[in-house]
Amino acid sequence: MDSSSQYCEQLLRQTESRWHLVGIGGIGVSAIARILIGMGHDVRGSDVRESQLTLALREEGADVRIGHAAAHLDGVDIVVASTAIPKTNVELVAAAEKGIPIVHRSHLLGAIIQQFSTAIGITGTHGKGTVSSSIAHILHATDQDPSFLIGGLLLNHGTNAYLGKSPILVAEVDESDGSHENVQPTHAVLNQLEMDHLNYYDSWSKLEDSMVGFSANNPRLQRFYVNLADPGIQKILPRLQSEGVSVRSYGLEYDQADIWACQLEPRRLPNGHLGGAMTVMQGEEELGRVEVQLPGRYNLSNMLAAITVCLDLGLEFDQIRSALQGFLGLENRFTVVEAGSKFVVKDYISHPTGIRRVLEGASYFKKRPIVAVFKPYRFTMINYLQDDYRDAFTGADHVLITELYTAGEVPIPGIDTEFLCNKIRESGTKVTFVPEMNDIKEHLHTHHAGDGMVLFFGGDDLFTVADGYADELGGVDHS
Repeated sequence: MDSSSQYCEQLLRQTESRWHLVGIGGIGVSAIARILIGMGHDVRGSDVRESQLTLALREEGADVRIGHAAAHLDGVDIVVASTAIPKTNVELVAAAEKGIPIVHRSHLLGAIIQQFSTAIGITGTHGKGTVSSSIAHILHATDQDPSFLIGGLLLNHGTNAYLGKSPILVAEVDESDGSHENVQPTHAVLNQLEMDHLNYYDSWSKLEDSMVGFSANNPRLQRFYVNLADPGIQKILPRLQSEGVSVRSYGLEYDQADIWACQLEPRRLPNGHLGGAMTVMQGEEELGRVEVQLPGRYNLSNMLAAITVCLDLGLEFDQIRSALQGFLGLENRFTVVEAGSKFVVKDYISHPTGIRRVLEGASYFKKRPIVAVFKPYRFTMINYLQDDYRDAFTGADHVLITELYTAGEVPIPGIDTEFLCNKIRESGTKVTFVPEMNDIKEHLHTHHAGDGMVLFFGGDDLFTVADGYADELGGVDHS
């Protein structure tokens, strides 16, 4: 463990220490804040705007300031920030001038993880939040009372973090900036691995080295769970094995895995949810049939990861199966609203693989036409994954593209929204550019009245449009 995590551990033992979290309204930082509050610490933080999360944190006991200012640091012992906060932030600059220690969010997460004898960390390109939340839900449903920190709001619990009474912690571990190497869980899950976050990982070798280091350099790690059906994980598996990492595998329709599943099928459940079912196998032994309330093949894979971990933790298969039947997932992860004759779907995903998987899940329900509304993210993503984006939308009958979110990146010549639209058109998919998000609803009403599905891929601003559109159609939430 490095010095920053050790310093955080020291402060965690001092109940009168004061923590200041920059960007406290972020989904990941707010989870950390909630755990600190639960531990009895004095928590202060700032964010640029009021939100559902800042209001909730204030009610829970945090001193939340709107806007950033040097004066917010008076009396604080440490400043915590994520990679999303620029080094030019006025509070980070002031902390450096005053000699107040500044640590990355991952160092504090690493220190918190050290407090638990069983710490389950979930990382990888796709599915981290759903795998994390499903494990946490299963453990809660079986009276284990685990703590959890997850980058999304669990619909079953209405929160992204909880401090339980047991020695078990479940945490989503972000690999996007290499900071996963600052945490040392006792059990880790690598659900999928492919090129993403290209502003940090400029090559496959860098990504592979980082993930192998995360597991091989962790003296606490007892078991590393990997999705053997994933091509990226197959590529790094020999290195994991050569490093002596204890690996346990799972995989859909992959009978070489320790735990695998077959007979996959979509379901429309009696309560209105879109879901799926699979038969879970251990070698040649059939453990049983599992039915879940989340749609799509990829969600069955996420559930299989949770099943594999929970079996190893000593739970009976029937306990796990029963718990998963009531699992509702995360907010805005294939969140479905039945609006008149339409399904309106929201999903945070912006990676082409994730988009393709969601569209595949949507196609199971044979509701046409399928319209995808996408707000692109980062010049680097479009540039390096352009051919993947071209093919990602082939499951849609029509794609609406709105202006991209640059995340402050320097533009790449020739790479813009028009380029992306033309790239997707190469697959034969119909594409329309709608520059202003506020015009999307009118376009949908005009050109897509009647039956079908509309899937919104983006962030909170696009989801505001989706919510308004569903309301106008007379939506009923089935998330």
